[in-house]
Amino acid sequence: MSVRLSLAVETGGYSVPETGRIAVFHPASDIDLSSLPKDRVLVIQPFAPDHAALSAGGFDCVPELPAGERFSAAVVFLSRAKALSRAALATAADVSDGPVLVDGGKTDGIDSVIKALRARAEISAPISKAHGKTFWFDATTTDLSDWLAAPTQIENGYQTAPGVFSADGIDPASALLVAALPEKLGRSVVDLGAGWGYLSATVLLRGSVETLHLVEADHSALNCAQQNVSDPRAQFHWADARSWQAPDRVDCVVSNPPFHTGRTAEPSLGQAFITAASGMLAPSGSLWIVANRHLPYEATLAEQFVTVSETAGDNRFKVLHASRPRRHRR
Repeated sequence: MSVRLSLAVETGGYSVPETGRIAVFHPASDIDLSSLPKDRVLVIQPFAPDHAALSAGGFDCVPELPAGERFSAAVVFLSRAKALSRAALATAADVSDGPVLVDGGKTDGIDSVIKALRARAEISAPISKAHGKTFWFDATTTDLSDWLAAPTQIENGYQTAPGVFSADGIDPASALLVAALPEKLGRSVVDLGAGWGYLSATVLLRGSVETLHLVEADHSALNCAQQNVSDPRAQFHWADARSWQAPDRVDCVVSNPPFHTGRTAEPSLGQAFITAASGMLAPSGSLWIVANRHLPYEATLAEQFVTVSETAGDNRFKVLHASRPRRHRR
């Protein structure tokens, strides 16, 4: 939980405007926002788990900024995705009629942002604490419009956006999974952690598929998927794949699950996807999953499924096929 925002407001010289709404971009759910007036804060958080937690905490929370609204101030929490952070800073500067406070850890690139902004704006002295920094600048005298990143079109005409997974091209692990998928997947399929829609677009090349559910926690990625997958058989769900419930048992789940939230691998994320897939499949259903070779998914697959095998792979990735989910847990 970052304490830098509280330090800036309470002792560091950052003055919160007495009136008007305050836009807060991309705070994680464990960020302490108590130094801001909750009744005037609008949180912009496209990541479904954080969005749900912040909403449950009483914040007015939206997945994307409403068009045309002005704010008396803004706060931007940086991410490791440089293009996403710059786009958030540019948007905050554009919609704020007052100060924009910027907060980030060293691993979020806060020092490079400070350097870049010093060349274009007058910024406050940074406050350093807990392996990160906070500073602010006046939006009314700062133009960052050239930092606004437009959607990107990559190979095969797919559209992506700053900060989404594999924004610069088709992910090689997903491509390996696509090559390994059989022609018959069943009538009802789920793409768990669908991203910008590459897996789903290829699944829908099969005429036997009647319904495909795309489940994705990143609202920006799901927006891209809706552009990339126009097939009427597709249904889009902005949700945490670990807890999303299918309306009925499905025949097949395909997935290239995330395996880290920071720089350190977290196999528990993919393991939770496997457990969720097992719970939504029909008794004869199957899971097709791709993973980095070092990730220890086989034990969880064996706990959740009767049959597990590696069907394809190389020195970096493995494609695992699991069928006949066990019913010892939902």
